Amino acid sequence: MSAVKDEVNHWFDRRCAKAFWSQRELPPYKELLEDTVAWLEPKPGQRWLDLGCGSGQLTRRLWLGSGGSLAEMVATDCAAVNEQSIARVAAEVEPKPAPGVMRFQQGDFSDGLPGFSSNHFDGAVSGLAIQYAQHFSKETGQWTTDAYDRLLAEVCRVLKPGGRFVFSVNVPRPMWLRIALFGIPGFFQTRRPFRYVKDSYRMLRYGSWLKQEAARGRFHYLPAEQVTAKLKAGGFSEVEFKMSFSQQAYVFRALK
Repeated sequence: MSAVKDEVNHWFDRRCAKAFWSQRELPPYKELLEDTVAWLEPKPGQRWLDLGCGSGQLTRRLWLGSGGSLAEMVATDCAAVNEQSIARVAAEVEPKPAPGVMRFQQGDFSDGLPGFSSNHFDGAVSGLAIQYAQHFSKETGQWTTDAYDRLLAEVCRVLKPGGRFVFSVNVPRPMWLRIALFGIPGFFQTRRPFRYVKDSYRMLRYGSWLKQEAARGRFHYLPAEQVTAKLKAGGFSEVEFKMSFSQQAYVFRALK
């Protein structure tokens, strides 16, 4: 583990994970999802990796975008409860994936991607997740970007030549309240408005924790230019990005 002993990490908490399942109902998240999906372009027979899969919305769209013909769809997350989400996706999509084709794998990508072979995947995707790769230096007594940098290089390693990495990360100093305000229309559209309000409140509370930890250097809300430089240092060649999520996130596409 890369975390400091006894340091709280809510991402492993089932309550945190389940609170963020509801973000798919937020209008800003719907914008982010569509902006991300527009750059995926999955093809039949390809193999894809979803890092920090959460409720499985990107896994679902990859499967549907390929016409249900991916050779492999691996969804990973540090929260074990998200296995339920991927099982639900596999049960709901049409056509149904064959046994083992769509699977969940629990793991902390702060430790890299040791369980995956080099040049294996045609594409990788991640939604507002990789920025939480964490590493604490015992030598300096400070949080570093080492795990974040290593993860980018690891994603490049497991991709085939020409493979693509499409992912989103928050802008520096994201305004979570703005996301909440833009999410108000979702209250009138959801079938369970009280749960929507409860989960929105929880996301705001966790958002405060995330900003606090980012200020300490534990998590990484970086300028687009810095992310671009890190991607190129990690082995990617062509890199482009666009704004999304009510201007609170970047969507990147990087090619190996």
